[in-house]
Amino acid sequence: MTWIKQITRTVLVLVAIVLVAPHSVAQNSKKIAEQQRVIANLEKRIAEDERKIKNLKNSKSSTQKKVNLLTRQIESRNQLLNANRKQINLLNRDINRTDSTARSLSAQLERTKAQYAELVRESYRNYRHNNYLSYIFSSESFADAVRRISILRNVAVMRSEKIKEIDSLSYEVARHRDTLAQRKTALDATRRNLNSQKQKLQKEANAARTTVKKLTKQEKQALQNKLAREEQLEVAINELRRLTKGNKEGASFSKMTSNLNLPVQGGTVRKYKGNMAEIVGRQNAGVISIYAGKVLDIKRNRITNKYDVYVAHGEYISTYANLSEVSVEKGAKVAKNQRIGTIGSSVNLTTMEMEYKMVFGIYSPNPNEVMQASQCFKK
Repeated sequence: MTWIKQITRTVLVLVAIVLVAPHSVAQNSKKIAEQQRVIANLEKRIAEDERKIKNLKNSKSSTQKKVNLLTRQIESRNQLLNANRKQINLLNRDINRTDSTARSLSAQLERTKAQYAELVRESYRNYRHNNYLSYIFSSESFADAVRRISILRNVAVMRSEKIKEIDSLSYEVARHRDTLAQRKTALDATRRNLNSQKQKLQKEANAARTTVKKLTKQEKQALQNKLAREEQLEVAINELRRLTKGNKEGASFSKMTSNLNLPVQGGTVRKYKGNMAEIVGRQNAGVISIYAGKVLDIKRNRITNKYDVYVAHGEYISTYANLSEVSVEKGAKVAKNQRIGTIGSSVNLTTMEMEYKMVFGIYSPNPNEVMQASQCFKK
């Protein structure tokens, strides 16, 4: 019975490996491959911008274009750094899981080999002492003899099954160790790429600061306005107002609503213009809805590759621009302080350094009423 139990446990382990492990490995491999495509696309975009910068001629108009391109390139490079960091995390998780599985399989393989060796030794001892014949001839009846012969045959089958288990486990151990070696190689390459991208980012930031010094105050302001237009901060609010008609979610919101939390967790407010305010925060800071409501729309900016989320609170509208990730869907209901995404990165044109910010907007149902977004969060 002991041997039967041991074999049963081994078979169950093998079934789990066959059914569960491949699925888990396939899922993680898919994520790693997807992340690799993200990295490749960003590298392609950066290479294209580098080509454009090299082809620019020296003039005032080209200086503005160069700053614009450098700004976009710094932003793309920062996205590439984050993509590489994400890939490193995926690879590390995969390496840890694969290593754990390989060690577990190796231990199971050694136990199975030990069980098989014990079966062989026991069979040899019985053979040397003629125990097989004694065992059969000492039967009390013919039926008892048949039963004992069946037991001996089952022992032979056990040995055969153990050999199959050893072959199967050996294959799985080799496969996981091969995957482990591949992932470690990929991890080393990604780390080297990350360090290289950090150095290039620093060099580009220095080049951008040198170039922006050549611009006059008016040119800098014109460039800032141009970048703002490219980031599509001025949204089609009138169209969105039409969509809020009759909305009941968060209908208790009004211009008198107080005790609102900043939409960026741990952020600080910076005045922007009109109905909008810039809110600066740390990397990966969560972005939350200021009030209960309904997600009107989610748009992806084709230039910055960031997300803009529009939430209706009754017939009032709050906007959250420059999000790197979104965790809600269009049409979904959101609660007050519910996370709707993650803050995105942006280049500060004054210092040409990377920062993390979100542009928040608040709009009244009355198009003629300007609501000061920077004043919404005073307690």
